[in-house]
Amino acid sequence: MSVLEENPDSPLKKRPPRWSDIWLKKTKPLKHVVFAMQLQSLASKDPKSQTLIPHFANIDRTLLLSDDLLLKILSKLPLSQRNPNSLVCKRWLYLQGRLVRSLKILDWNFLVSGRLITRFPNLAHVDLLNGCLFSPRNSGILLTHRMVSMQMRYGNCSNWELLEENLPVEVVDGGLQALANGCPNLRRLVVINASELGLLTLAEECLTLQELELHKCNDNVLRGIAACENLQILKLVGNVDGLYCSLVSDVGLTILAQGCKRLVKLELSGCEGSFDGIKAIGQCCLMLEELTICDHRMEDGWLAALSYCENLKTLRLLSCKRIDLDPGPDEYLGFCPSLERLHLQKCQLRSKKSVRALFRVCEAVREVVVLDCWGLDNDMFTFASVCRRVKFLSLEGCSLLTTEGLEATVLSWLDLETLVVVSCKNIKESDISPALATLFCNLKELRWRPDTKSLLSSSLMGTGMGKKGGKFFKRT
Repeated sequence: MSVLEENPDSPLKKRPPRWSDIWLKKTKPLKHVVFAMQLQSLASKDPKSQTLIPHFANIDRTLLLSDDLLLKILSKLPLSQRNPNSLVCKRWLYLQGRLVRSLKILDWNFLVSGRLITRFPNLAHVDLLNGCLFSPRNSGILLTHRMVSMQMRYGNCSNWELLEENLPVEVVDGGLQALANGCPNLRRLVVINASELGLLTLAEECLTLQELELHKCNDNVLRGIAACENLQILKLVGNVDGLYCSLVSDVGLTILAQGCKRLVKLELSGCEGSFDGIKAIGQCCLMLEELTICDHRMEDGWLAALSYCENLKTLRLLSCKRIDLDPGPDEYLGFCPSLERLHLQKCQLRSKKSVRALFRVCEAVREVVVLDCWGLDNDMFTFASVCRRVKFLSLEGCSLLTTEGLEATVLSWLDLETLVVVSCKNIKESDISPALATLFCNLKELRWRPDTKSLLSSSLMGTGMGKKGGKFFKRT
């Protein structure tokens, strides 16, 4: 029988390595050990070098993170730390700019030069209103007129000099084109003195544009807005007293209604029009749920057109000097069947025909808010008794209304759940009748501060103070 020789290098059988083999044949591991011992001895002699990598503490470890990962980390930080974070380095400045979604432009050159798109590539909300106005930057005087704020200067003349000039239409259109090319995902825009061509460019490039606020607009400009098919929120400012004047009539409202059929919220400020314009909006914009009319210049009879807004849920009237002096006969008024909220703020309610027609059109409302409206006395407020479904009533700054007028109306509202009365000086606690007191007990929420005395008594309730010294000054 032949015996096979044992081969130590055979893959079938391997024996563990010996120290002699490592020392004599394979000296590479031994060299690594000796080199590590030498580095350790050098580090013990020099206390400044404690690591194998020189200047390891000065290396930016965030360079090991990708842009996407670092962007996620920066997005989790609070908003108050965004500006300090952008000062760390250029990379953080760029990444921090990618997180910015909303911006107000003060310098028009920042837009047209392309620096805006480079610095903030993911903008969704842009406000160009202040950038379109000529105003001194270092002025210490800021003028705020309702929706417009601008800087103004005081010259040598005796009158204030208001800078109401704005950029030319061609310059504004060029900025809109640059913005549309760089921000295709734009969703909200505020601009003044734009033309039809500039808005058409915006509508073609920014298909996701949903909210638009346009100042100093007219009927021709509304042709460009009509191309924004996905527009849902629109605010038109036609005329602002003392600043600028522009005309929005039934022609422009009809063009708007035929183009923007997906409108959900519409605000008309300083706009003209009549029954036909509001009717076109009601018939074409079937998704319209909120309508705000501010300081209108509409012709008489427009109030009856609100009945065509079948899905309207909220009606707001702001700073209107008049509502509708000649609303027409009651059989032509109609009403809004889906209306839930009626808000009146800083309106002059001097015409009984207007107030009566307004509450008749809004007879289905469940929430009525009247804030700082002049002329709302007992006779005017009696017309609100036609609204039988009211659950929420808020009265603030109605100085002509008395307790008797309030009681005559709210007692007819059987579904009333919340009552707020603030700063109505002629509503006295001493005039509250037992029937009104019973109504107060059945309410879910009552906020009663018609004057400063009531505010004081409500704040001292439960403390024992305000009762002729009953707690602190007892007679002995």
